[in-house]
Amino acid sequence: MSKPVVIPFETTLHVRDTCLCLHVQRAARALARKFDEALRPLDLTNGQFSLLMSLNRPEPPGMGPVAHLLAMDRTTLTAALKPLEKRGLLETMTDNKDRRLRRMKLTPAGHALLAKAVPIWTKTHADVDEALGDGAPDRLRTDLLALA
Repeated sequence: MSKPVVIPFETTLHVRDTCLCLHVQRAARALARKFDEALRPLDLTNGQFSLLMSLNRPEPPGMGPVAHLLAMDRTTLTAALKPLEKRGLLETMTDNKDRRLRRMKLTPAGHALLAKAVPIWTKTHADVDEALGDGAPDRLRTDLLALA
């Protein structure tokens, strides 16, 4: 019988203090909670806001471009669409030229909800930017884009 490998507790502390993945995950969860709380009066999550915003385009986008923008696979996107479609905020349709493709567009109710959500997002985003300090938000966005 082999002896179990024991990782020293100092290694745990080192990972806790230096792991970029852990720090980005923690920050993402904290930001998500902040935006979820701000958007709660509209019965929206930050993810739903991002999804609705991704559909705010001159022409209805296909699933691929939206999934790519939101960094999710098509199956996850399809699942995320269902509650918003059920609420009447968006509709999916087949493409006129290629019946295999699905396109999505905001309904008038979706546009109206997004119009109410944008000022909330703007205020919350300004609060986050202010908390980070001068120049930090732009640097953070640049750094995160480099990782993505």
